[in-house]
Amino acid sequence: MQIQEFLRRYQQGERNFAHIDLSGASLSGVNLREIDLTGANLTGANLSWSFLGNAKLMGACLRRADLRNAALAGANLEQSNLSGANLAKADLRLACLQAADLNWAALPEADLGGADLQRVKSDQINLERAKLDGAKLMAAELMEANLNRASLVGANLTGAILREAHLVEANLREAILIGANLIEADLNGAQMRSANLAEADLHRAVLAGVDLTEAVLDSADLSRSNLSGSYLLKASFKKAHLLRSNLQGAYLLRADLSEANLRGADLRKADLSGAYLMDAMLGEADLRDACLIECHLIRANLEGAQLTGCCIQNWQIQDADLSKVDCRYVFVNFDYTAKIPANRRPVDRDFESGELGRQHQDESSIIEVCFAAVPNWEALVFTVTGVELESCELKLKIQFFESTGEQHLLRLSANRLVNCRILSARILELYPNMLAKVLSKRSKILGLLDLVVASNGAEPAESQQPAVPSHQEVLQRRQVIYQQLVKQISLILMSQTPDKFTDSVQRLLDYLHQQGISTEEIQRKIIGQTIAQRAKQDLGFREQLLRWEKTASDRVRCSVMGEAVRLAIALLWD
Repeated sequence: MQIQEFLRRYQQGERNFAHIDLSGASLSGVNLREIDLTGANLTGANLSWSFLGNAKLMGACLRRADLRNAALAGANLEQSNLSGANLAKADLRLACLQAADLNWAALPEADLGGADLQRVKSDQINLERAKLDGAKLMAAELMEANLNRASLVGANLTGAILREAHLVEANLREAILIGANLIEADLNGAQMRSANLAEADLHRAVLAGVDLTEAVLDSADLSRSNLSGSYLLKASFKKAHLLRSNLQGAYLLRADLSEANLRGADLRKADLSGAYLMDAMLGEADLRDACLIECHLIRANLEGAQLTGCCIQNWQIQDADLSKVDCRYVFVNFDYTAKIPANRRPVDRDFESGELGRQHQDESSIIEVCFAAVPNWEALVFTVTGVELESCELKLKIQFFESTGEQHLLRLSANRLVNCRILSARILELYPNMLAKVLSKRSKILGLLDLVVASNGAEPAESQQPAVPSHQEVLQRRQVIYQQLVKQISLILMSQTPDKFTDSVQRLLDYLHQQGISTEEIQRKIIGQTIAQRAKQDLGFREQLLRWEKTASDRVRCSVMGEAVRLAIALLWD
């Protein structure tokens, strides 16, 4: 059919031109909206700047066609042949390209937002700087595709084949890449925050400088991949394979690496602060100069790992054998002002072979608990018993107690390796509530144990009725209880987060009310002063107070303690 005849019929309202032969036709800038070109032959046709919105091009042949700047929004190109076609800057928003042939097609800067590209076939496709936000690319074949600096925000690439694809500085934020094949893909500097790469194959992929903050990489294969300098904050790598991967200088703060395989991985100077490495395989891993502050190494395999120069401040290591690690020295503190590790151990020599493991074994069974006031021994015994009951087969023994003015140190030994820091915090958390219970039910406890308090030196007798305390004795007892609980409240406020201390302190205030003791001074002065003092010293605590103010429930906010905290916050900001 001649071009003029074709255009005349279209202008007269005809839309069905299925299977028409327009190969080599020059239709640049022509308006063909909603036309039906199903199965048409448009090989080598010039359709640049043409208007094909909502057109039907199912099964059409557009090989080597010129579609630069063409408007194809909403068009149906399912199973069409676009191999070698030029679609630079074309508008393909919401277009359907299911199972289309895009081999060697050029789509630089094309807009494919929301387009359906499921099962497309493409070899060496050019999508540089293309917009694919929200596009459906499930099971798409994009091997060796050029997606450099492309935008794929929220795109679904589940099961897509991106082997050896180029995704340098691409934006894959919140993209879904579950089970995708990214073997040897180049993702250098890509933005992948909150992306889902569970079970993806990233073997030998280049991910240097990538932002994978809060991304999901559970069961993904990252063996021999390059993640140097990447941002992996709060990322999930559960059961991931990172065998011999390069993680030099990577930021893994609070990342979850539970059951991950990091055998032989290069983690030099990596920041693993707060990371979870439960049951992780770190055999032969290089952790020299790594930051392991508050890192959780529970049942981790560290055989043959290199730990020289690590900063292990407050690391939480349990059921892990350090006897076979290679370590000459460690740092036990971090200088946040200078931003360097501090306090080398050993000070003036290197560790002997296996010495770090022996030291850890000795230190792991000793728990130190610091109280703000001399503890009530009856309440303390019940607290320790409660902690033992929470952990199967755990037995604790009091080894030492020392009181030096402001500090009251209790040292306990455990019958097995434990996380001393967590156990100490748990004892301090349980003690206030236990103290209130013991003080309120002491007479009943003594009665159950057949213990009777003797008075005036007389021998206790079963028939003796308990003496009624005088008014002065009641006042003295209340004063003792008040002083003990004030110290305990101060300790709780200085050590716990707002969401925890509101409940803990409220229980103690309720107990004081039950004993007829006024809490007005505690609410008005002690709580406010203590919170203000801590907030001035700890900027992190100030942020916690702000979060509490926004997230606390109405029940907590309206409680006696809640009102006291809100008043303290108001005074602090003033």
